[in-house]
Amino acid sequence: MDHQELDIHNLPGIKYIRIQWVDLTNAICYRVVPISYFIKILQSPRPSISITRSILGLVHLTLVEGFSPIGEYLYVPDLTTLKLCGYAPGYATLMGYFEEKSPKQNAPRSLEYKVDLCPRTILNRIVEDARVSLGLDFLVGFETEFILLSSVSPVKAVNEVSYGRASGLRTGSPEYLALEEMLDALHLSGIEVQALHKEGAPGQYEIVTAPLRPLQAADALIHTRETIYNIANKHGLHATLAPRVYGNSCGSSSHAHISVHAQGESPVSSVSPNLTNVEASFLASVLDHLPALVALTLPIPESFKRMADGVWSGGTYVCWGTDNREAPLRLSNATSPSTRNFEYRALDGTANPYIAIAGIIGAGVEGVRDQVELKIKDNSGDIPAANMDDQERGALGIKKRLPLSWDEARENLEQDELMGELLGRNFVTKYLNVNKESFSRTSLRWRT
Repeated sequence: MDHQELDIHNLPGIKYIRIQWVDLTNAICYRVVPISYFIKILQSPRPSISITRSILGLVHLTLVEGFSPIGEYLYVPDLTTLKLCGYAPGYATLMGYFEEKSPKQNAPRSLEYKVDLCPRTILNRIVEDARVSLGLDFLVGFETEFILLSSVSPVKAVNEVSYGRASGLRTGSPEYLALEEMLDALHLSGIEVQALHKEGAPGQYEIVTAPLRPLQAADALIHTRETIYNIANKHGLHATLAPRVYGNSCGSSSHAHISVHAQGESPVSSVSPNLTNVEASFLASVLDHLPALVALTLPIPESFKRMADGVWSGGTYVCWGTDNREAPLRLSNATSPSTRNFEYRALDGTANPYIAIAGIIGAGVEGVRDQVELKIKDNSGDIPAANMDDQERGALGIKKRLPLSWDEARENLEQDELMGELLGRNFVTKYLNVNKESFSRTSLRWRT
């Protein structure tokens, strides 16, 4: 079936709307509303649903420090995000923004209803500020790696096939029937799939989706994940984005490909002939703040079991390289300005994509604003940073390692002044509180 463009006046066969959000633990949440009542919501003076203010601070049934059980937010549907649920006939889904019920006192008019903990609001604010103040636009594309299990206890993958092998995509196999339905469902939802292939771990696959503007890309990623989860479940399988299911094989990531587009001409960087000055400053600042960013992009202890040296995950040294998959930032399509992008590899499927991309782009934008010099050289030789000695790394300007633990990453985020300014100090404090409550007390091996 072909993709159908949806708007509120064109909802053929839709019986229910899933009003959806993603909380600070990366849990996908929604309310199901019959289409007849949804139309009534849209006809109201302020179209929205009411949700307790504690919703962003609830971890299971525990209310995290800094949140209150008193009061409500409004969740305002963003009709531009309306998509068919290809995995659930008769359903459509959309995202929205958390807003205050009453205007905040002494706040500028443009901010009086904004909720500073709303992940979509934060990402939208950072992207719009970059566009208005610096003339910068961005495209983001995601790779979604996941493992299909036929059994969780005991753990059993659908196959033991290695990377890229045709035998992992045999016609009629239970896994391929599920995978093909996933692709069809994404097409029906209007999400462009660029590739599906077998990854290296048992039962591991990757779906690559086309680049979009940052907010739309994060929305599409959430829809992609829901499609994978639901269709796997329909076929009696379990899909997991857990960072490291098998200690002796590849982990699962959610690499983000980010391209920077400046209005007008930007001179070629003196550091690298394959970067403009804007791109070089963007990259420099992301690298500077990478030790703090990973608290947003590698948010659970298990994330650090994937992010290791020598396992194609991006390694543990703060560096970058052209087509270097052992660097946390890989320059991809280096010689093609129209498609050149930075692949941020220190990101997995347990991260909230709105928060993660907001942090990455926000850090990079400040580098452009301050014209930060790129001091780390292109590590595009044959030797990864982890296999160099100190002198060799020093010659490339590689001086720092990523945090090697969840606790260290959290401490770095707490101490990073720029991240506090970009995301808001209130957000950083409450994010860390939720993160600690959620992941220090709960086994998340099968978090999906």
